[in-house]
Amino acid sequence: MSRVLTAATCAAMIAAPSFASEDIADQYPQSELYSKPVEVIPHVFSAIGATAPPTYENSGHNNNLSFVVTDEGVVVINGGASARLAAALHDEIKQITDQPVKLVINENGQGHAMLGNSYWADLGVDILAHVEAIEEVDENGDFILQGMQRYNKDKAEGTRVVNANISFEDAYNFTLGGVDFEVMHLGPAHGPGDTQVWIPQWSMMIAGDIAFHERMLPVFDDTCTSCWVETFETKFMPLEPTYVIPGHGHPTNLAQVVRYTLDYLVDIRAKIGAHLDEGGDLADAYYIDQDQWKGLDTFEELATKNAGRVFAEMEFE
Repeated sequence: MSRVLTAATCAAMIAAPSFASEDIADQYPQSELYSKPVEVIPHVFSAIGATAPPTYENSGHNNNLSFVVTDEGVVVINGGASARLAAALHDEIKQITDQPVKLVINENGQGHAMLGNSYWADLGVDILAHVEAIEEVDENGDFILQGMQRYNKDKAEGTRVVNANISFEDAYNFTLGGVDFEVMHLGPAHGPGDTQVWIPQWSMMIAGDIAFHERMLPVFDDTCTSCWVETFETKFMPLEPTYVIPGHGHPTNLAQVVRYTLDYLVDIRAKIGAHLDEGGDLADAYYIDQDQWKGLDTFEELATKNAGRVFAEMEFE
């Protein structure tokens, strides 16, 4: 039976945060999914992925695979990291509803968002993505697939690169079964084609990778952190969602993702800025003080990399 996260439950989780450990074993061993989907609010479900990097053991399910059940069909958010993972999610959907999947939305152009597209496309399901995510898949899709094949081995069988067949630039709005969906690209943030799914009547934001809270956010070589801060402050926060399903980690609220996304970005930029003002170089930038964030999963993997990439970005601002 699915579990609804009540406001009281969310408040208790926030009052005493418990960060997921990368050492936690697969929570749903009878399935390719890392964890069984939970009902976050009525009609909105999410299979929460591991906060660790993608591995054979977690089948690449290290992001959140969400879906919304309406009276006229199901909307899936994220294609999954492989065709087999997409099929496992579909098996769970079919246990909840007889309604067909009408649309799959890719949150970005990364493998765990789009490599499962091949499964959905073979069923004739439309797939929606931002134009920049589509460009990312066109350019790097084969490379992304090969990376998944290396860690996923036999679990990669049947997966091929299939891009979205519907694109959008700023927004793509539709109504299905009385539910209004506003698919948004609020602006530059984590990476190319970042996409958010806003359901205003339920104050539910399926945020994608614009928002992090349980694991440290990654700064990529092409990430503009100043742009991310501006997008978050001026476009994301004013929507004031009650419920937030981030790209990674458990469902939460706005205050938590402000704390661990916006506050982290502001903090690391301030420290790198001070380091530059003092004439500091890249070698020392890696070791700026980030201890207040060390409780986040993937801190060891990402903290120094993030510092180096923010240094490279701010050096030319």
